[in-house]
Amino acid sequence: MTESWFSLIQQAFGLLFSLDPNTWSIISVSFNVSLAALLITLLPSLVLGFVLAFARFPGRWAVINLVQTLQSIPTVVIGLLAYLLLTRMGPLGDLRWLFTQKGMIVGQMMICAPVLIAMSQAAFTSVDRRAWETSRTLGASWLASVWVLCRELKAPLLMAIVMAFSRIVTEVGCSMMVGGNIMYVTRNIPTAIALETSKGDFAQAIALGLVLLILSLLLNFALGTLRGKSEPRSH
Repeated sequence: MTESWFSLIQQAFGLLFSLDPNTWSIISVSFNVSLAALLITLLPSLVLGFVLAFARFPGRWAVINLVQTLQSIPTVVIGLLAYLLLTRMGPLGDLRWLFTQKGMIVGQMMICAPVLIAMSQAAFTSVDRRAWETSRTLGASWLASVWVLCRELKAPLLMAIVMAFSRIVTEVGCSMMVGGNIMYVTRNIPTAIALETSKGDFAQAIALGLVLLILSLLLNFALGTLRGKSEPRSH
């Protein structure tokens, strides 16, 4: 059994270091889709997080509760919602994005937006409002004042980005439902791991799992570094 596992791990590293086209196509799809979803969602989510933290308007509590609810919904349920939106009979059916990377991006945007909004709201809520008021008093524009706050909250906002990316790059339910797990088109790392494991092709599943493991280690290291920088230093 030990030799068998050792052989599988050797094959997994062989697939990665030999630049196996099937394996790296899956990795490419996964990162392209998740990075695109994150970048498209980032700015609107940060703005909404700021508005929820600083503005007072009717229905604000309902929006906050909705964001918190969306955070806790399983990704397969969000995948169902995205599927219903993108299916031919749905409101976005004319776009024909179902079982495409664009459809996967829509689904992952629905997953990462609540994380970004909630964490950015918490970050903006923690900042001293006088920084915002002083910036506005000195004549800075609205956007310039928001940028000042973002620079003050660089560590917690970066943590929000890392958390959102780690959530979408590892999710399987939404990608499977909206993408369809089509080779070279919509098959990403989590859906490929599920498929290859069910087929008994453990070498590629281990190779892709190693990619996620390394990514998880890097993200956790980055989070730890950011938390350390954000904590006040004792003298």
